[in-house]
Amino acid sequence: MGKAPEGFAFEVLSSGDVVIRHHSTHAATLREAAAASFLLEVETGDPQQLMARLTGNYKRGNERAAKEHPRNRRR
Repeated sequence: MGKAPEGFAFEVLSSGDVVIRHHSTHAATLREAAAASFLLEVETGDPQQLMARLTGNYKRGNERAAKEHPRNRRR
């Protein structure tokens, strides 16, 4: 299995928006309902995994190689 996500951080702005950063680079901004939902989920789950999923940074680069594997080829 892949390496666990790391390097994510989030900041709640005074407006209620949530800014997610990955290694200090802006990755996403969540507003209104999405921000509220995120803040509830982050309390109960794995924050790094959640932020990786929300920003789309959950792929590890082996997708192309896996596509060509004999098990994954269409017959």
